[in-house]
Amino acid sequence: MALEAAASTQELFTDVGLYLFGADVNPEEFVNRFFDSLFPLVYNHLINPGVTDSSLEYSECVRTARRDISPFGNIPKRVLGQMGRSLLPSRTFLQALNLGIEVINTTDHLHFSKECGRALLRMQYCPHCQGLALTKPCMGYCLNVMRGCLAHVAELNPHWHVYIRSLEELSDAMHGTYDIEHVLLNFHLLVNDAVMQAHRDGQKLSEQVNKICGRPVRTPTQSPRCSFDGSKEKHGMKISIRNGEETLANRRKEFINSLRLYRTFYGGLADQLCANELDAADGLPCWNGEDIVKSYTQRVVGNGIKAQSGNPEVKVKGTDPVINQIIDKLRHVIQLLQGRSPKPTKWELHMGSGGGMVEQVSGDCDDEDGCGGSGSGEVKRTLKITDCISYLMIPGAALSSHYGYSDLDQKPEERGHSFVAQGGITFAGLIQYI
Repeated sequence: MALEAAASTQELFTDVGLYLFGADVNPEEFVNRFFDSLFPLVYNHLINPGVTDSSLEYSECVRTARRDISPFGNIPKRVLGQMGRSLLPSRTFLQALNLGIEVINTTDHLHFSKECGRALLRMQYCPHCQGLALTKPCMGYCLNVMRGCLAHVAELNPHWHVYIRSLEELSDAMHGTYDIEHVLLNFHLLVNDAVMQAHRDGQKLSEQVNKICGRPVRTPTQSPRCSFDGSKEKHGMKISIRNGEETLANRRKEFINSLRLYRTFYGGLADQLCANELDAADGLPCWNGEDIVKSYTQRVVGNGIKAQSGNPEVKVKGTDPVINQIIDKLRHVIQLLQGRSPKPTKWELHMGSGGGMVEQVSGDCDDEDGCGGSGSGEVKRTLKITDCISYLMIPGAALSSHYGYSDLDQKPEERGHSFVAQGGITFAGLIQYI
């Protein structure tokens, strides 16, 4: 029976994956489809063994009868409830990660103004004309240039900070039956309970099927009724026990912990570049844009567009429509994330008039939901996780190689390696050059 059910099980898990990645599939439909296909197998193997009528019409009749006679009790409803609680937050989490990638891709290839290009040339190369190739810019001077160039990017900072915090809150709330990994790893226990339920009610179900579909054709010598020991089935299912570090939950936690370090990435980028790469060491003579001096005497402005009105090195005009578009998208996904956490009651699937399949739940979890330790038969197991989050990009070129971000593997000429190009500079080119 397990082999015959393999195709339906694979279809169910495929639909789960499609839903998580944003496909227009209905969880109520694919859960019901799975139990519809399961019932003829249970009927032929456990309830009425020896049936030789293999016509498509009779099998289809038994399949469609499942919804009328409810052979699996409330198990399909419980499965849909657990799917609803775990699928929505997981799908939202993946959507948010995709937007994060879009933000990084977009800012990585922003084109900056000619004023910024001139300021960078003056800061980096003008000392060479005076034979001062080893001289570095003063810290204040570097900050004014970089904060001016990155003024529009810095506007992302508060929204990026809230985005990462919202991701963290949703990730923390995804546990138990609100975690798709937990639900899928314990799914076979609910299927086992469903089969046991049908087996116990076999005679009644056989009579109901006979009324709806007629009597099946039997062999002259009826094969003996199959025995079914639910407890043996439950304990006989073996899933490879893996190290706890390989669970999706732990991998997600590790990723969030890494991402948390970059909550202020866009607001502090100019400071990081100057402090780590560009400016002269304390106490050493430095370049102020015109000469070698002991210290920079001009006013040092802050981050962001508003602070640039008094910038003596770079003139910043207006706002960047691309950055504004990114901010709008971040605001939208933040609303989605905050709508999914930290109150799990918001995570229910609303199916409409789907035969009463919508399950009303609270934020609590009991044994029937599969998250209790005693009586539920829950088995704590883990999946072997491949490097499925390798595409998730942490901001910054240094971390891109660690997470395998494909855009940063392009050739220099494909990425705009020259930071002065066609009247402007790219963010990626600026970072790569420096």
